[in-house]
Amino acid sequence: MSDLIPPKPRLVSSRKMKICIVASKFNQEYTDALVENTANEIEEFSTQARVDLIRVPGANEIPVITKILLEKEEPDCIIALGCIIRGGTSQADLIAASVSENLQRLAVDHSTPIINEVLIVDDEKQAYARCIGKKLNRGREAARCALDVLEIVGELTKANQSLRLHPSNK
Repeated sequence: MSDLIPPKPRLVSSRKMKICIVASKFNQEYTDALVENTANEIEEFSTQARVDLIRVPGANEIPVITKILLEKEEPDCIIALGCIIRGGTSQADLIAASVSENLQRLAVDHSTPIINEVLIVDDEKQAYARCIGKKLNRGREAARCALDVLEIVGELTKANQSLRLHPSNK
């Protein structure tokens, strides 16, 4: 896993974007920090993004709410946020695998970017570093990834555009 967040997004698009954040309430100290960091980062880099926040009880509920949003709201992107702290059983790993698999399937099936920052960590020290800390902050990372992928999608959907025209793919 990288120790650095992605570079600041390169935004040239002036089109309006609808981004939905689906965030778990479980481990609330950490998920609240993820939500705050994500929303602040989006606000800093895009004046054209409308951000809707939907809170769900736990990580396990994120995929079904994401599916409903994709079908009813048709957002440009969804950011899934949660923090699963491992315990003495394999339950955390099972939930994390299920959430990841289902979010990826939904993204492909609906051709809509879903940024998965449902974290699985070993302890509260790791949770703090990734959710609240400055260096590994996965909320900021999620926002930058979402804005970057939305820029790519916007370029690809323009008439006569191809991925080869994206500056980072030269």
